[in-house]
Amino acid sequence: MLDLSRFQATGRETCFHGRHIAPQIYAGLDGTNWRLADYVARGGYAALKKVLGADGGPGMTPEQVIAEVKTSALRGRGGAGFPTGLKWSFMPRAFPGPKYLVCNSDEGEPGTCKDRDILAYNPHIVIEGMAIAAYAMGVRTGYNYIHGEIFEIYERFEQALDEARAAGFLGERILGSDFSFQLHAFHGFGAYICGEETALLESLEGKKGQPRFKPPFPASFGLYGKPTTINNTETFAAVPWIVNHGGQAYLECGKPNNGGTKIFSMVGDVERPGNYEVPMGTPFSKLLELAGGVRGGRKLKAVIPGGSSAPVLPAGVMMDCTMDYDSIAKAGSMLGSGAVIVMDDTRCMVKSLLRLSYFYQHESCGQCTPCREGTGWLWRLVNRIEHGQGRPQDLDLLDSVADNIKGRTICALGDAAAMPVQGMLKHFRDEFAYHVEHRRCLVGAGAPAAVEVAHG
Repeated sequence: MLDLSRFQATGRETCFHGRHIAPQIYAGLDGTNWRLADYVARGGYAALKKVLGADGGPGMTPEQVIAEVKTSALRGRGGAGFPTGLKWSFMPRAFPGPKYLVCNSDEGEPGTCKDRDILAYNPHIVIEGMAIAAYAMGVRTGYNYIHGEIFEIYERFEQALDEARAAGFLGERILGSDFSFQLHAFHGFGAYICGEETALLESLEGKKGQPRFKPPFPASFGLYGKPTTINNTETFAAVPWIVNHGGQAYLECGKPNNGGTKIFSMVGDVERPGNYEVPMGTPFSKLLELAGGVRGGRKLKAVIPGGSSAPVLPAGVMMDCTMDYDSIAKAGSMLGSGAVIVMDDTRCMVKSLLRLSYFYQHESCGQCTPCREGTGWLWRLVNRIEHGQGRPQDLDLLDSVADNIKGRTICALGDAAAMPVQGMLKHFRDEFAYHVEHRRCLVGAGAPAAVEVAHG
């Protein structure tokens, strides 16, 4: 587990827009105060009581809860950025049979480490958020699908579930109301593909984790063929604050169309790697400052702003961005999962892309031919360029292979493999051309690359 000291420099108590906001997801956490009693002492489950009228108030209707979430402009924090309130409204409330709610905690995107820390340090905020979401959508059963390689987090969440059930925050007739909700934990086995929501559903059903064709979408045909809503861990963790303080207050902390705060995993060449919770719309320069700046005082070269699948942006472009979906998209990349991979001037873009391409060809489930074959092609092309056997035509071939993968697969893993390639070629083509021409790296005075190509 990473050093909790990284939470102390986030400046999250006050919005940078000058409006005060209470701490949201990380609030006075020290790694030991994650249990129910600690959470209740911090005001936990007050939002659930408010919704159900268990605090002496009038309660809230499901429609009122969804309306507040819509007002908040909370967007899915797992990567897609889809409006959460709108997604909840797709659930057919009058459906006569079972319906399901699923939390996607299968955090496998390279560079991302926020969801596991939410579950480790504040698991009850996710349980409360899921219970409120279930009430809003008329759901009685939910699952939290947790990445299998963080099994200790799964065990902690199970303990938190036991506490919540014993205290009456889960189960039948919660807090004396007519609302019942059962929540279960489920662990995967570390497959990156199961972060895709329909592959996750297949895995939950005990099948091989491979994406489904869409449509039909999970809202109408999800888990066990029933209507299902899937949200990210951080998305659910934002819900209690919205209910307690109102959607408008959450919206005003961020910016239009990008409400609230966002947790960014600052990784790579920074002095203080870790998770930083800041208002949406915070300048990247401010976020970099919170993380201690570029490690060793070196020059910033490039940033991958939304996890490894997002196209890279040069330093000059990134320094003009604010951390929100719209600004990053306008710059030509994606906010994605919120993993900000910082790269200093010692980084070779060819070698960096080689590592990313290896990851995606390794994690392809093999269901779609363009992805199964194309990711291998991408890795082999970059591999031979890196190891001194590149040809001038390889750069155009790389671009062509990536273009033939994008938009031609069932899920977005094909796009995730192609976009880093195209982003690197767009902004750092000179480095690739130098590798081909001189058979060594442009960065530093490196010796000529080995003639033998690794792994054939």
